[in-house]
Amino acid sequence: MEFMSFLATFLANATVGDGLKAIGAAIAVFTGFAAAIGEGNVAAHAVDAIARQPEMAGNIRITMLIGQAVSETTGLYGFIIAILLLFM
Repeated sequence: MEFMSFLATFLANATVGDGLKAIGAAIAVFTGFAAAIGEGNVAAHAVDAIARQPEMAGNIRITMLIGQAVSETTGLYGFIIAILLLFM
């Protein structure tokens, strides 16, 4: 109920700039979807590589985790930008 009163107050005082900030934040959040797709591809290819060369599993796993960590930062940057757009 408290959220609904907040939403009604926000919409009563909203401007075009507020709407554009919300649209920009939504676009920034979509980077999380791209990061998730990239991480899934990395994991799938790592499993394929381990299946082909089981003796290299340790090296492949380390490389996969580093790649996924770098990919995840893209999603986090998009999330931070969305928060900044909404509240600044």
